[in-house]
Amino acid sequence: MRDASERAAATPPSARRRERGTHEPVDSPAGSAPSGPLEARTVEADQVPGHQVTGPDQEELRLVARAVDGDQAALREVIGRLQDPLYRLALRMVGRPPDAEDAVQEILLRVVTRLSTWRGEAKLLTWAYRVGVNYLLNLRRRSPQERDQIGLDDLRDDLADGLAAVDYAGPEAALLAEEVRLSCTQAMLQCLGRDERVVFVLGEIFELTAAEAAWILGTTPAACQKRLERVKQRLAAFLRSTCGVVEPKALCRCPRRVDKAMALGRVDIGNPAFAGHRVSAGGRGVAEAAAQIHRLRDAAAVLSAHPDYAAPQAKIDAITGLLTSGRFPLLE
Repeated sequence: MRDASERAAATPPSARRRERGTHEPVDSPAGSAPSGPLEARTVEADQVPGHQVTGPDQEELRLVARAVDGDQAALREVIGRLQDPLYRLALRMVGRPPDAEDAVQEILLRVVTRLSTWRGEAKLLTWAYRVGVNYLLNLRRRSPQERDQIGLDDLRDDLADGLAAVDYAGPEAALLAEEVRLSCTQAMLQCLGRDERVVFVLGEIFELTAAEAAWILGTTPAACQKRLERVKQRLAAFLRSTCGVVEPKALCRCPRRVDKAMALGRVDIGNPAFAGHRVSAGGRGVAEAAAQIHRLRDAAAVLSAHPDYAAPQAKIDAITGLLTSGRFPLLE
């Protein structure tokens, strides 16, 4: 077995494969590109001057090479680096933690078993996002909003129904108001089409550049930015007319939705799905996320101001154990 750094240096790069029409798999980029050593670099996004996707550094290249060569410690580190960002991607796309838990296991499975196809055309996480986005856009399971074809107008009507005259003042009032805000903004995202949702998640919530988002989606930076601006306008109009956090004169207030949300089973006082969610080590919690809204007070801030949710460790341990057990066709 060759030294991992020698393996990395000897691996030729490959050009990324463009997605057109349907969402075809993009896990293993193919095409033609000049051969040469795999090294930290930038790659052009759709050949548009000034639009570049940043490649990995040498440490990341060596780590992945070691993982591909069978170093289980390196493989565990790769999984550890990717698990929380990929879980947050899944959660924003599917809406509910239990569905996101299932999705992130599937995404990690695809990422790790295709790890040998990564050629450093983008940072490892950017490439993993591409694998995850492809899976999530083609996911057969639908959220309740998708299943019932609920749009933003329907959500506005729902929020107006049962709004209390005064703020909720019962036990855990502040926590439950935050739970309403977090679950409501998740519902807003689910009212968008998947193509709209993913471009907003990548561009506004994850704050990727237009070139990075375009590379993940297999489109041009210009097309990606145009779609993002349309989505932002729709969401801003909805929030200005509906959300009291953005517009004090709007109809809804989170503390006045608590009773109704609990009655409908959307908020569990004993186990809040979002406000009580575990966060990544050193990550932003509920209070820090709420402070972002009050600091920025714009539509994008309302939807992006969530804690840095951590993937459920038990599920990650299970998939890690499977992938490192030798009982699975790993890294082929």
